[in-house]
Amino acid sequence: MARLSRRRFNALAASALAAPGTIGTIGASALVADVALAQAPAPLLMRAIPSSGERIPAVGLGTAAVFSNDDDATRRAAAEVVRALVDAGGRLIDTASTYGDAEAVLGKVIGAAHLREAVFIATKLESPDEAELARSLARLATPKVDLLQLHNVRDTGQSLAHFKAWKAAGKCRYIGITSTYRSDYDALEAVLRRENPDFVQVDYSLDNRLAEERILPIAAEVKAGVLTALPFGRGRLFRAVRGQALPDWAKPFAETWAQFFLKFLLGDARITAVIPGTSNGAHMTDNLGAMRGRLPNAEERKRMVALLGNR
Repeated sequence: MARLSRRRFNALAASALAAPGTIGTIGASALVADVALAQAPAPLLMRAIPSSGERIPAVGLGTAAVFSNDDDATRRAAAEVVRALVDAGGRLIDTASTYGDAEAVLGKVIGAAHLREAVFIATKLESPDEAELARSLARLATPKVDLLQLHNVRDTGQSLAHFKAWKAAGKCRYIGITSTYRSDYDALEAVLRRENPDFVQVDYSLDNRLAEERILPIAAEVKAGVLTALPFGRGRLFRAVRGQALPDWAKPFAETWAQFFLKFLLGDARITAVIPGTSNGAHMTDNLGAMRGRLPNAEERKRMVALLGNR
């Protein structure tokens, strides 16, 4: 939130309370304007997709294990979370063909709320298979997605030829690759260098930083956007701070532990967006708070690592 200095407030208040006339009127108007500015929310953190320059909000929604069942309770939770995402200025929703019924749940929720143009949909296929793509598009109730990713790259020789053809045909706007397994980083690196995808999605959290050394430099070299899966370390980070208050030195840039963890990642300019998963609307809103206010500086990021950054 922008701050109105005490000196500025006192000066404007004195002018506003002056004898009726032009000076008092101007002072009152200026005071109202400055108070309005002070109360306005801070601008959202947006990051550019390197291959196009398109800017997207830097906090999105992951859906692994949270929207797996296509039932009433899950659809209600998904509707609450998607609405919280959009209302707070977010857009990116990441899912996959193998996340149970998540694609179908999202397709119904987004369609019912008429939000397709408001969201950036990313999904993943296990292989370059036409039938798998057709199933994903049908379940998501859309003729195209924004980002189509080859999921769990394991082979250094894997090709994105089909994905590039689908992009050219208008089935997606961007293509990418993913992995959340260190044992597959050799393959991820090789495909990233050779195929030049628009995005790479990788596991990266405060206590799991190998991607800093191995994946982020290559992504920057080939101009690929980076999405961070598992930004809370599969829940390890929250367990590590259970019952602990946020350190005073972190309060200038984070209001909650969730924002602390997410802002550590966003403190690296190579990260395009973080995609924490949740089925709770309040948690979604909290996560999106990481897009407002300043990010930790280099020294603060070192302190964050010293506090919780086991590798």
